[in-house]
This record gives sequence, C-alpha cells and structure tokens, in this order.
Amino acid sequence: MKTLISVKIDKDIKTKAQTLTQELGIPLSTLVNAYLRQFVREKKAVFTSAWQMSPELEKMLGPIENDIRRGRNISRTITSIHELDRVL
Repeated sequence: MKTLISVKIDKDIKTKAQTLTQELGIPLSTLVNAYLRQFVREKKAVFTSAWQMSPELEKMLGPIENDIRRGRNISRTITSIHELDRVL
C-alpha cells in the first residue's frame, strides 16, 4: 500500500534533486523511497558528501582484500603489447 508524505524543503534543493534524478532516469520519489528504505534497514542516517561502502560491499570485498594481502589470484603487470599477446 502506498501513502503520501508531505515534506517542506527549499525550492532550490528540490529543483536540483529533480534535475539529477531526471538525468539518472528515475523519479525523485524513487530516490526518496530508496533513502528511507536504507534508513529503516540500517537504522542510521548518514549525512556526508564522502563516499562510503555499504556493509554488503565490504563483505563482498573482504575475500578479495585477503587474496591481495597474500599475493594470491593477482595477475602480473603487463608492460608491452607482446606480453599481452602471450598472456591472452
């Protein structure tokens, strides 16, 4: 079931947000719903302009970082087109 929420925001912020969501090809309401779902799921609100990994992404990258530390599953550096041909 859908419900209506009424929030007062600065007109300039709304316009900029609508412009960005249009560039992404999504409605502004989709963005707001996504943020609210994340808030409910994680039980926290983050106010930052810095990029932050989600816990799910950190969990996925953990084994990869372990391999890097151990020097496993890493391709060597290719320095020439001839080396690339040999590797491929």
